Amino acid sequence: MPASTPKPAPPAGAPAARPRLHWLARTVLWLVGLGVAAGAALALGIALALAVAYPNLPDVSDLADYRPKLPLRVYSSEGALLGEFGEERRNLTPIAEIPKVMTDAVLAIEDARFFEHGGVDYKGMVRAALANLGRVKSQGASTITMQVARNVYLSSEKTFTRKIYEILLTFKLEHLLSKNQILEIYMNQIFLGNRSYGFAAASEAYFGKPLKSISVAEAAMLAGLPKAPSAYNPISNPKRARSRQLYIIERMEENGFITTQQAADAKKEELKIRTGPDSTRIHAEYVAEMARQLIFSQYGNEAYTRGLNVYTTINAAEQEAAYTALRRGIMDYERRQQYRGPEKFVPLPSSTQEVEDAVDDALANHPDNGDVLSAVVLDANSKKITAARANGDTLEIVGEGLKPAQSGLSDKAPPNIKIRRGAIIRVVKTPKNTWEITQLPEVEGAFVALDPRTGSIRALVGGFDFDKNKFNHVAQAWRQPGSSFKPFIYSAALEKGFTPATVVNDAPLFFDAGVTGGQPWEPKNYDGKYDGPMSLRTGLAKSKNMISIRVLQAVGPKNAQDWITRFGFEAEKHPAYLTMALGAGSVTPLQMATAYSVFANGGYRVNPWLISKVTDHKGRIISETSVPALGDLPRVIEARNAFVMNSLLQEITRSGTAARAQATLKRPDLYGKTGTTNDSVDAWFAGFQPTIAAVTWIGYDTPRNLGSRETGGGLSLPVWISFMEKALKGVPVMEPTVPAGVVNSGGEWFYEEYARNAGVGSVGLDDRSTASPAVTPQAPPPAEERSRILDLFRN
Repeated sequence: MPASTPKPAPPAGAPAARPRLHWLARTVLWLVGLGVAAGAALALGIALALAVAYPNLPDVSDLADYRPKLPLRVYSSEGALLGEFGEERRNLTPIAEIPKVMTDAVLAIEDARFFEHGGVDYKGMVRAALANLGRVKSQGASTITMQVARNVYLSSEKTFTRKIYEILLTFKLEHLLSKNQILEIYMNQIFLGNRSYGFAAASEAYFGKPLKSISVAEAAMLAGLPKAPSAYNPISNPKRARSRQLYIIERMEENGFITTQQAADAKKEELKIRTGPDSTRIHAEYVAEMARQLIFSQYGNEAYTRGLNVYTTINAAEQEAAYTALRRGIMDYERRQQYRGPEKFVPLPSSTQEVEDAVDDALANHPDNGDVLSAVVLDANSKKITAARANGDTLEIVGEGLKPAQSGLSDKAPPNIKIRRGAIIRVVKTPKNTWEITQLPEVEGAFVALDPRTGSIRALVGGFDFDKNKFNHVAQAWRQPGSSFKPFIYSAALEKGFTPATVVNDAPLFFDAGVTGGQPWEPKNYDGKYDGPMSLRTGLAKSKNMISIRVLQAVGPKNAQDWITRFGFEAEKHPAYLTMALGAGSVTPLQMATAYSVFANGGYRVNPWLISKVTDHKGRIISETSVPALGDLPRVIEARNAFVMNSLLQEITRSGTAARAQATLKRPDLYGKTGTTNDSVDAWFAGFQPTIAAVTWIGYDTPRNLGSRETGGGLSLPVWISFMEKALKGVPVMEPTVPAGVVNSGGEWFYEEYARNAGVGSVGLDDRSTASPAVTPQAPPPAEERSRILDLFRN
């Protein structure tokens, strides 16, 4: 072998290799040290966060013995479910009884590595982060344990602090509970739409079958619901639900839960979605809440755990009629208002799939409000709006459908009103099956109907939408009744010798400072016109303010204040001033319905009531309401007073401010009075047919002008008519029975003792500027009170 050649010596001045290697090693060690320090700092920070946050986490020990409590259920008189209340609204299905195909479908789409990770799926988090950067298909990062932590214990707000608590609580759940316990809670706890909590309830709701009997295809459909119960609801959004179902079937196959053949068969299977009565909803949220409060006041927290069944007096068909009528009335009003602009603006990406996801996310916080649907604008110009719905549908608004929002389509529209791509808007379907742009109303309303013979509440709608505003305007809103209060003043006048034929002067009234003790007061009629002498009947039919004031002067405000308490009104809410003649006091719609029931039933005062009986979860009666006969109720006015007043109220619906009632419903047995307060702040109609008394009110929660042309006859009366059209269908016309003590003379009704000109013949005929000299005037209220209600009411 050749001898080895010696290595040449390094050139003079060349650096040595050893120092270079030494420098590299030091750099690596320095970087490693930094990493270790950073890791230590992170660990210390996490430890500190744990030390501070962990003691504040909720106690999860109760979940170790998870047992759902039986809810409180509220029903209509026919047994239709109106609402449920309880800590859990579901029936517990043990994990051993949940079919494997159902858990497999859930794991495939929600958390395929559930049995592998410790509560937080770090791989999933990385995958989700990459998805946000658009590198891979989007996947969820929330594990099933994290969802249990969020759904059971935490709010839905999206903040960094809440996310930290969610992760810490997830670790706590994983430490205390087994995987099967966590999965069991999830399968029973999750909300799946259609009033269903848990997959057992959802299987019954959507397929009408027990969970143990579902197929792969059905399980995949149900497994798609947790992400967005509304968007993927197979009843209301079959297209989106089908798309997600197919994706879940693919995920099941990818994860080895089903074979290729099973996947193919599942994709071909035609599902029979349950769309019968159980899929409909009776809108009685305010009723259910009233019942809940009543039961809670009696049973306390046990009300939500004992499985009580509460049966109300509500008639399901009439309740739906009331809900529909009030919403239609409010939306008709809303069409006449200025467009206030989109609810929000969201950025929309360019790709179709990303747009769908963005629309889902945007509309999740802007859910549909009954038939007032939400949508995201994809494109808009002065002639057409194209928008996307949460169910995947794309709709177009053109022509007449654009009119309510013309100001938002103008080139000069300010940015907050301008309708453009990414704007969240509201749309409604028109009777012509086209789309119209609209907006969620700011105005509120109330409707209540009673049986005047018993006081049972047959329908009650406390506002436009319970989820939007839980304030129950029927029972809680104290509003000025305006002219709808006048009949109670006239009722008092009948006892003072007035008759429907009494002539009262519709002439201006003026109270100088010497009478008022302050500034002069000059009330006016609604239209500013004065028609001179007219009968009491005509004066009420035309809702003449001057007539009512002169009548109250003659009766005496204090006497009238005492009289109205017979109808259930509170004296302190109606100060004894002349403004009481114009409805300056405060009432609730429920009070008004109760008061008008006195006229409807011939003079008896009923107490409104809602709950007919309560049973336990086995159907055993716990309590039941005993309804007294009408004759056993307290009589508060004579039958003849009610009869004559009904004659006057019938004239209003025949020829007066509510003539539209008899003209539309084409029956004479309708009675009532319109009411509109100053500047159209409150719009009322209160009326009845002998078997049902009903009241409508519309106004803003913070009182403000409804519009110069808006009146009780134009706003509230149509709601009342729409309801009565359904409620009185098939109800025979009822002719009144003439009570003792009443006679008819010359076509007019009189108390027997006043039939021969013995009563009050006329009032104020010689008066042109002040009250009748024969009557000592009651001064109007003090200046500060008068300034609030000066020139207060009309029609």
